[in-house]
Amino acid sequence: MNVVKLTKKQLAVLDFIRDFTEENGHSPSYREVMEGLGLSSVSAVAEHIDNLVSKGALLKTPGEARSLEVLDYKHTETVNLFKVRMKEASEEDRAILEKAAEILGLDFD
Repeated sequence: MNVVKLTKKQLAVLDFIRDFTEENGHSPSYREVMEGLGLSSVSAVAEHIDNLVSKGALLKTPGEARSLEVLDYKHTETVNLFKVRMKEASEEDRAILEKAAEILGLDFD
């Protein structure tokens, strides 16, 4: 099973986004992340966010402002297990697994 490895800076970005969202009810803008973490530019924030999305630690809705959502990146084995089970599942079991994945907020893409 794969375990996602994150850098200290990536962990700091995730923690900032999680804390900001809890305090404000919405995710921060890239500029707010930049200022909150003392990063050098908005493009540096965008690079961190793109890397976190590709690692499955962060969800971002394209074209939607303040759509950053921290995922439970520490349990990628759960996503991997669902992927394996869904490949082997009957149609009925697959529907149940898909509903469970939706409830858990798992993204298989």
